[in-house]
Amino acid sequence: MRDIEDADKLVEAIKAKKNGKAVLVGGGYIGLELSAAMKINNFDVTMVYPEPWCMPRLFTAHIAKFYEGYYALKGVNIIKGTVASGFGSGDNDEVKEVHLKDGQTLEADIVVVGVGGRHLTTLFKGQVEEANGGFKTDAFFKTSAPDVYAVGDVATFPMKLYGEIRRVEHVDHARKSAEQAVKAIKATEGTTIEEYDYLPYFYSRAFDLSWQFYGDNVGDAVAFGDSDPASSEHKFGTYWIKDGKVVGVFLESGTPEENKAIAKIARIQPKIESLEQLSEEGLAFATKV
Repeated sequence: MRDIEDADKLVEAIKAKKNGKAVLVGGGYIGLELSAAMKINNFDVTMVYPEPWCMPRLFTAHIAKFYEGYYALKGVNIIKGTVASGFGSGDNDEVKEVHLKDGQTLEADIVVVGVGGRHLTTLFKGQVEEANGGFKTDAFFKTSAPDVYAVGDVATFPMKLYGEIRRVEHVDHARKSAEQAVKAIKATEGTTIEEYDYLPYFYSRAFDLSWQFYGDNVGDAVAFGDSDPASSEHKFGTYWIKDGKVVGVFLESGTPEENKAIAKIARIQPKIESLEQLSEEGLAFATKV
């Protein structure tokens, strides 16, 4: 999907095949969120992905176990460790089955392939300095070319909080980096603009679940809370500890106040004396800082 028209086509296809069999290829954002949406719309849903657990770039195995278990309780079939190798069609040339590399064949009335995005950097290829797969910018998103700015997932920018350059693929950064670039473009001579100081932020909502993550998911992962998919309440999370400091926090079903608290923790990076004590304190550690 590249624009709203592509999304509209997908919505129409889902409406046309309602109550049918859906296969979602991929275990990331698209796979998880669309699987939930299609299950709510009475599809028979199967997810297929090659990784050992869903959302592997962000989730630990412990976090993923909850979501995979919860989706299973909702009736979503999950097949891990294999990929789609081809598709079969009926007399009307519409898809009717998905062939998997491990030899399985899945019936399908609709297939959605969500295996990652590919950012476009071809427009200024060879004309703008690049780094880490994107156009290298300063803290105001100005590139090496005069009067050319790059924002969103095509920009490799200074991540002030971590003292390094990074490229971020998320709508939150896309919006905020665009705002920063506009400020820089409209600034009059002599005006001071603060450097971009972004805190990585990711979130998702599916079924009656809603999680948020702030910071960096590196170092030791310390889980807390009740992560049993069968529990009546789902309040659990994970801290990431690197060099004795909290550098990232994940929280499922947080209140607005709790989500603000974990964002603050990821920003100020408090020191930790004991991983065991942190696990015992759980969310209370974040809310008291």
